[in-house]
Amino acid sequence: MIIGLVTAVAASACYGTGSVLQAVGSRRSAREEAAASGRENGVTEHGGPSLTSTAKAVVTWEFIVGTVLDLIGFGLGALAARLLPLFLSQTVISANLVITAVLSIKLLGLRLKRPEWASIAILCGALVMLAVAAGPEGGHHAATAVHWWLLGSSVVLIAGGSLLVRRLGASGAIVAGLLSGLGFGALGIGVRILDGLQPFSLGQLLSDPALYAILIGGLGGMYLHTVALQIGSVNGATAALVVGETVVPGAVGVAWLGDSARSGFGWMAALGFVLAVISAVGVAYFGATEE
Repeated sequence: MIIGLVTAVAASACYGTGSVLQAVGSRRSAREEAAASGRENGVTEHGGPSLTSTAKAVVTWEFIVGTVLDLIGFGLGALAARLLPLFLSQTVISANLVITAVLSIKLLGLRLKRPEWASIAILCGALVMLAVAAGPEGGHHAATAVHWWLLGSSVVLIAGGSLLVRRLGASGAIVAGLLSGLGFGALGIGVRILDGLQPFSLGQLLSDPALYAILIGGLGGMYLHTVALQIGSVNGATAALVVGETVVPGAVGVAWLGDSARSGFGWMAALGFVLAVISAVGVAYFGATEE
């Protein structure tokens, strides 16, 4: 349990720092492109960033460093998902919202509103409740149909979500953040149920649909998060991501994988989970616009 919590906290720090650095790179790239080629260049007919604009954003040094931190966070988060109940590991990782909010003050020059600070404080309290209430993680086995269901859902989510965000354009930041969170949530579930790890079997690993759900959810989630950072509030987009990567994996872990709270602490786990989601939604709502 302790090792799982430490890795989840470290993953959260990597993700939070990476998000802000990616936002810095994305926005600097957008400003430079607008200054060089006119305001309308690099956007779709609906006002969102084009694929070319997004591609230019990901080659800035800030974005590259942020991506490296994301990859480190992915490895740490994957370990945490194997060691902790999903409702705990995903929620602790989602605390990167706090790091994102604090760093955005320094690196992006933002000023957080009082309701945002209140929401962040509630989130911290909810995480403490979850850590106290969580019991041992459940099993790692799921029926083959679940593995295929996860892969199909990831494909539909990322492909359909990308098209939807392009249609929404400049107003789709929160939606893009939510969809990227669902992609990362699929990644967390896939890591938990992945076959061929214990004991290690390369053939079994490569034939598991969950492996490809992890790749699609992770890469697609990174793309949608990049789009969200380009067109909207970094705190709002990240908070929406938190909701997506927390609610679904937590529910799947409890319903299908045997995750549970300590005896007599079920009420605390449920309350902490609900407060964590509500506080993340609060940050997304109050941080939808930036000063």
